[in-house]
Formats: sequence, C-alpha cells, structure tokens
Amino acid sequence: MPQRFLSLLLPLSLLSWVALLLSALSHSGADPWLGRWPEWATQLTQGIFVLSIFLHYRYQPSPLQGQAFVRLLRRLVVGPGLLALGCVGLHLFERLAKDQPIFSGNGLFFTSIYTLNLGLFVIFLARTNYAWRALVLFRSSTRLQREWTLFEILLGATLLFRLVGVNPPNYLGIPIVVTLGLYGVYLSGHQKWVAYLSQRDKWRAALLQAVLLFGVLVFVQYFRLTQYDPQLIAPEAQYAFLLLTAFFSAFYALMGLLVTFFNMPIADIIEQRRNEILRLQRLTQIIQRGQTSAEVYHILLESAVQTVQAEAAWLDLEPGQARLDAAASTFYHNLLPTQADALREQLKGHELPAGKFITNGLNIRLGVEGGTPRVFRSLLQLPLRGLHYTYGMLHLLKVDPHTFDREDLNILQTFTSQAVLSIENLELVRTSLENQRTQEELKIASQVQNSLIPKNLPTDNWFDISSHSLAAKEVGGDFYDFLHLPGRRLAVIIGDVSGKGVTAAFHMAQMKGIFHSLMQENPLAKTERDKFPVPSRFMAQANAALVHCLEKSSFITSSLYIIDYEQGGFVFARAGHCHTLYYHAMREEVFYFESTGLGLGIIRNETYEKHIKNQFYDYSPGDVMVIYTDGIVEARGDGGAEYGEDRLKQRLEECYYLAADEIKSFILNDLNAFTKGYPIHDDQTLLVIKFKSAQPPPLA
Repeated sequence: MPQRFLSLLLPLSLLSWVALLLSALSHSGADPWLGRWPEWATQLTQGIFVLSIFLHYRYQPSPLQGQAFVRLLRRLVVGPGLLALGCVGLHLFERLAKDQPIFSGNGLFFTSIYTLNLGLFVIFLARTNYAWRALVLFRSSTRLQREWTLFEILLGATLLFRLVGVNPPNYLGIPIVVTLGLYGVYLSGHQKWVAYLSQRDKWRAALLQAVLLFGVLVFVQYFRLTQYDPQLIAPEAQYAFLLLTAFFSAFYALMGLLVTFFNMPIADIIEQRRNEILRLQRLTQIIQRGQTSAEVYHILLESAVQTVQAEAAWLDLEPGQARLDAAASTFYHNLLPTQADALREQLKGHELPAGKFITNGLNIRLGVEGGTPRVFRSLLQLPLRGLHYTYGMLHLLKVDPHTFDREDLNILQTFTSQAVLSIENLELVRTSLENQRTQEELKIASQVQNSLIPKNLPTDNWFDISSHSLAAKEVGGDFYDFLHLPGRRLAVIIGDVSGKGVTAAFHMAQMKGIFHSLMQENPLAKTERDKFPVPSRFMAQANAALVHCLEKSSFITSSLYIIDYEQGGFVFARAGHCHTLYYHAMREEVFYFESTGLGLGIIRNETYEKHIKNQFYDYSPGDVMVIYTDGIVEARGDGGAEYGEDRLKQRLEECYYLAADEIKSFILNDLNAFTKGYPIHDDQTLLVIKFKSAQPPPLA
C-alpha cells in the first residue's frame, strides 16, 4: 500500500471518530442543533473509523522483533491493558454520575463516554489482533500466511456486514460464524513461538495472555451492560457488531492461552531443527561423493532457502575464486535474472554497514513505496568467506518486513562455513589429482588437517591443558577439539579414525564439523544447562550422522568430556576409545576409568544408543586427566614390545605433581626413549588436563 495513503489513515480515523460522536449525539436528543442524523450515517462513520484503525496497524512494521515474545506481550498489557482500565474507570464514573442531579438525564455526557469507550475498544482490538497475527505467523510457511490473509478478509467482511445491518438468516449466519471460529482454531494451532519459550518465560507469557483476556472481557461486559441503556440511542447493528467482535477477540485470546499451556507446535520445531542438522550433514558428505563445486553451491542455496523459508534468493560468486565460468557464477531461486539485476542496481549506494547482514525494511532503505507487482521488504545477505578468499555473496529475500532475525543469521553462517570448507576440500583434492604426485597430495591434506587442529588451547583459572599430536604419515586420523559452553563448562573431544592417509583425514574433518553442529544451542531446552546434548546423546546423534559417510569397513573411536569446572565435576562417554587415565589428588591414587562403549559406525541403527553410557565424576584440586589415542600405548620398542597402559600409568605416578605441560613432556620423553630407533606405525595424540590446586571461588 502506498506510503502516502498510509500516512492519511490516522487523520482519517480521528475525523471519522469525531463524525461518529456527532452522529451518536444527534440520536441522544441532547443537542437539537445537530439535527437527527440518519442511522446509516452512524454506521458509515463507525465503519470508516474501524477500517482506518485496523489498516493503520495492519501496515505498521511487525511488533515482534526477533524472539522477544514476552516483551511483545508485556507491551500489549501496558498499552491495550491501560485502555481497558480506562474503560473501567469511565464506566464507573458514568455509573456514579447518573446519581448526581447535574448529570441525571444528560444524554450528551453519557453518549460521549460511550463513544470514547467504543474508540478505545477498537484500538485495543487492532493492537492485540496484529500482535496475535505476528505470533501466529512466526516462522510460518507461505501457505499459512495466505490462509491467515484469507481469514482476515472473511472475518472483516462478516463483521462489517453486521455493522451495516446485513444479517443473514440464522440457518446461514450461525454456520458462517461457526466455520470462522473453527478456521481460527486451526490457525491458532500453528503458534511455533510457544516452543521457543523457556519454562519461566512460558509462565510469564501465560500470565500476560490472561491479563489480555481479562481486558477483552472488561470491554465485553461494558457493552453488554450498555446495550439496553435508555439514555444511549444507537443502532442495533452497532451493538451486534461490537458484541460479535468482542466474542471473537475473547475466543482467540483464550486459544492463545491454551496453546501456551499445551505447547502444541513443539513437534514442528523439533522437525525443523532435525531438517537443519540433516542439511548441514548433507553438506559435510559432499566430499565423499565426489560432487562438483557447482553442486555444492546449488545445495547451499537450496538449504538456505528452505531453512529460513525465503521467498526468493540468489547467489553471486567470484568466478576466479569459485573456479566457475562467468556465465555459471550466479545461482537463482524463484527469481528471474532480470529481477536480480534490477535489485543489484537498487542496492548500489545502499549497502549495509560493515558487520551488518540483515535489513528488515528494504523498501524504506531503497525508497520504494510499493505499487510494483512484487516488492521485497526483508533482505539477508551473507558473504562466503574462506581462510584466504571471499567466494561470493548469498542474498535471501522475503516480501514481508521484519522477518529475518539473529537465529536465521547464526544458522546460515554455519551452513556457509561448512559449504566453504567443502569447497576448499574439493579444491585441495582437485589440486592433488592434477599434480598426480602422492607426496604433494599428502602435503595438501596435511595442511587441511593441520588447520583443523586447535592452535590455541583453552585457558582458565581452573585448569591447565597441554596437547601433543603426531601423525604416522603426512596425514592421520587422530583428532581433538575444544568448545566453550555457557555456565563455565568446557567440551573436550578426542577420537581416532580407522585407517590412515587422506581418507582418514577427511573423516576427521567430518567429525569435527559434526561436533560443532551438534553442540549448537537447543532453543527448545527449558533450562540453560539442558541446551547442549550430554555425551551419550551426542555419540548417538554423531553415529546417525556418520551412517551415510563412513565406508562399511570404517569406524571411529571417540570420547567426549564436558567439564563443569565451576561445579567441580565432569561427565563423559566413551565410544570404543582408549580408557581415560586419572590421578585423584585426595586419595593419591592413579587409575583408569573402566567404562564401556562401542565405536561410531560399528552399529548403524537406532540400537546404538543402548551401547553408550554417561559416567559422572567429581574432581578435586590437583587432579590430573590423561587422554590419548592408541598410538601412544601401542607404540613398539625392542623386540616388538608395546609401551602399554601399565607403563603409562607408572609414568603418571612419577610426575603427577608437575604442571600439565611438564607431565606431557615427561611422558613423551619416556615414550621416545622406549621407541628410539623404531618407526611410528600409528598416529599419536596426548592431552593432559590438570585441575589447579587453588580453585577459584564459585561465582555468586
């Protein structure tokens, strides 16, 4: 709708309300100089007032910003809720004034109060209706948006017909109202926003919705009491319109309250999160199937559109960096090349500031008011950045304003990072094949693997960490990584891919990508500490993700530790990996954790989770944890003898009092002396974590 017309809606609503007031006064008999206006004038002025108020709020920016659901409901309570209180106050004053001689029989006074309450009620309905619309359409499909628009048209037409006195017979009117009610129930069941609430916010939302429902009922009661007031002479159609509108508002406010309690849309959100992980896994598997760069870019565009439910998109690539022909360096979705060219021209000079990726008022930024067949109002653009190059720019578009949020951006950044990693891996493989030299291939793969090994170890006041990694060949299958989690927690993963060489290195890269994707925050969690999977659940999800990636003869052993160093404990799960060596400072004892668990990829169905268990342990200041791969204990010396777990345990008994880096050096010096003169036949990885003797006090 043109901006110029929208700017006239508020003055039009004010003028129509004044005309409504004058028309109502003319029927009250209080002011003969006004004359007696025809009944249709009252109906017309009220219809214009209602329509202009609703159109004004309909074309305002969405009241929902991001996922601030409780804030939206709170604003509704403060705004429309105060209008309801004002209505109560005016009604009480009216009741008291009727007993006073100065006001008794004064139709002018009571008609003015009634018309003022009518205006407050319409504003109340408009604000709550379009806030409700924003919640119902949160992360909704295009189909649901069309269905809601149809519902608005049908409901608005029914109410306006009632306002002008067009009342169908009961055998038609009642089925129409019932059908609209059931249609509204169907739409109300699609409120995905409820599933994003924490338990605390859920109760807040329910309380605020109950307050809003009370506000609607206040207006309903007021108009019910005044329906047959002898001092208020108004058309019967006006009362029918007000009471029917109030009924629908109260009914759908109650539906919102019920949906909040019962969390109806949680299954849809879980399905959406599952699809996001599957799309990310699809990108991680590309290198195994030998797909081309063009296929990677196509899958990225398709996954991004489906994830954020964009209505159009295009991907601009740098032909030189993307290794594509100039004619094939742009990909489109639901958009003609001519339309994309026009948008590129419009965006020149209106680029987003550095570090900004979303504009939810694109038409305002470009100075486009509307009128064209299709105007996009929301834009999310994201660069595809690699380690050394920027490969291109992804553009996603939506017709409605204020529809992209920070969560959309976070998910897409994960997708683009994985796509760039796949592209760079493909490029490395292509380079190695072109060179036709095994040594060069191994060097390139070694660079990939080296880039995936953490260079900066996590540091804190609670612990020291030291690490060592050595591949038996130019590339290996050992991996480890760290990830800081909220609440002073650290996730530590270590693993060993069966086999060696380039294939093992690529499986290692896949496992690292799966680790970072599965340890993403879960918005459905009810508490902060449940937002990330426990180790056993992570292993089950990783096993499912690897089913289509690993060759039938391959598997991966791994252990995942989540250390809560503020609470003084950790939980871990072992998927067929080496046992953890531990020194307990309080008992002055060195021992191995004897935990069970099968390697990833050995069982490739849902029963795998039964074979993996969590183990919890409280650590003490001064405790030492030694985590390693089998290349350490299976290293061979004179006569083919293995270094062994017993010898490793003895070395820790001799050096536990040292710092983490010194413990690592002590063990490696002994290992090198044991294997001196013999080649390394398996990759070696060693992590030493020492909990400091002086632990910081817990946070308040």
